[in-house]
Amino acid sequence: MAVLRVNGLTKYFGINSVFENVSFELKSGEHIGLVGANGAGKTTLMRILCTLLKPTSGSVTWNGKDIFAMDGEY
Repeated sequence: MAVLRVNGLTKYFGINSVFENVSFELKSGEHIGLVGANGAGKTTLMRILCTLLKPTSGSVTWNGKDIFAMDGEY
């Protein structure tokens, strides 16, 4: 079963925090929705999950491997 783990994810742009210490786990077949006000960090989170942005701190793993180290395998 494939597992996506987000652990302690934090993203800053300069001194401005977009989100801090976000953690969750998704397994194959699970679905989620992202809900929040404008500027809450939904798009930034998705860009990190797509490896278009790197987080300030924290980790994102796919089956135990860092998504940013996986390159095209992810």
